[in-house]
Amino acid sequence: MSELPLPDRQFTGYQIFVIAILSILQFTIILDFMVLSPLGAMLLPKLKITTAQFGLVVSAYAFSAGGAGLLAAGFADKFDRKKLLLFFYTGFLLGTVLCALAPSYEFLLFARIVTGIFGGVIGSVSFAIISDLFAFEVRGRVMGFVQMAFAASQILGLPIGLMLANAFDWHAPFWMIAIFGAAVGVLMVVYLRPVTDHLKIQTERNALQHLVKTFSVPDYVKGYLSTALLATGGFMLMPFGSAFSTNNLGLTLEQLPIVYLIVGIFSIATGPLIGSLSDRVGKFRVFLYGTLVGCITVAIYTPLGITPVWLVIVISVIMFAGITARMISSSALMSAVPAARDRGAFMAINSSIQQISGGIASGVAGLIVFQAPDGKIERYPLLGGVVIVTMIITIFSMYWIDRHIQKTAAAKK
Repeated sequence: MSELPLPDRQFTGYQIFVIAILSILQFTIILDFMVLSPLGAMLLPKLKITTAQFGLVVSAYAFSAGGAGLLAAGFADKFDRKKLLLFFYTGFLLGTVLCALAPSYEFLLFARIVTGIFGGVIGSVSFAIISDLFAFEVRGRVMGFVQMAFAASQILGLPIGLMLANAFDWHAPFWMIAIFGAAVGVLMVVYLRPVTDHLKIQTERNALQHLVKTFSVPDYVKGYLSTALLATGGFMLMPFGSAFSTNNLGLTLEQLPIVYLIVGIFSIATGPLIGSLSDRVGKFRVFLYGTLVGCITVAIYTPLGITPVWLVIVISVIMFAGITARMISSSALMSAVPAARDRGAFMAINSSIQQISGGIASGVAGLIVFQAPDGKIERYPLLGGVVIVTMIITIFSMYWIDRHIQKTAAAKK
């Protein structure tokens, strides 16, 4: 299937199917990653593990995903992307089933590593497919729909998963993901067409040579550095968000799901609108405005003390709108950095860097903040300041990427 013709901005029925199936696929991947954290309260006593051991279970996914992406990068452009996607999605579902069967901490840790090895590559293959099938001029809209998976997993998947866990046990959410994911896999087998145009322009390099070459192209390296900075800012505040909300802002555990629900609904509603806007007014411009909104709201949010729930919701909605704008526009911009023959490898490396940088950022954040005896998260404003600095730096790095894309497009004319 060729890219969408530039003058024609309407998606065909098959293109709508591709967007929908990749969005649903991302939903299952993100839900599998997110659902473990709120299950911590059940897992600690059930498996008789410490908080440090639970932290290792959570981080094992990210680091195994990052390592797998690097290992898979050399092969990412050597196969039909549909077959590659199905291979890794099958492995991901196998890992999820292992989580559902896990009787012990050691088995669960192994299962999370397996899930990360396969799940960590799926996002990069999906973005390579998007780059192959959709022209740059409409990728903002496509990314806007795909990024809805983050919000959907928060407001739909997590509550259902937790309800199942409460009704049965902590294994139940993983069974739900595995069964639902298997149905998604069947749809991909039956209806997703082969994605092979990139094979026609491949060189004779072997997998290792392809990996080394893609890793060392100067223009690509600048993209990797931008991704590392984007992940650093995104992953620093997130791990301590719930603790900060309940201990510093004064929200109750009953109010917290309401905040997540409302923020998630707004994120779902604004995602496609932001994606469409980035195609019309420019992806870098939307990234710039999203970053400025994010910086202002982080500066307001992180020093807050006891705050009315309605004000927390307003600030959170605006802050996540800025974050969503950054995610959608940067993903669309990054998709145009690699040459067509290197897309799979570039996306795999880029995804690995994102995973590893996110894991490192979470660890660094844990060194910056600490929990006082009264439960409050201390030095959160300092953490916010670090996030703001990284966000400002990404403005310059993404500006370079935008200029590079424009120059490359002009040279082809």
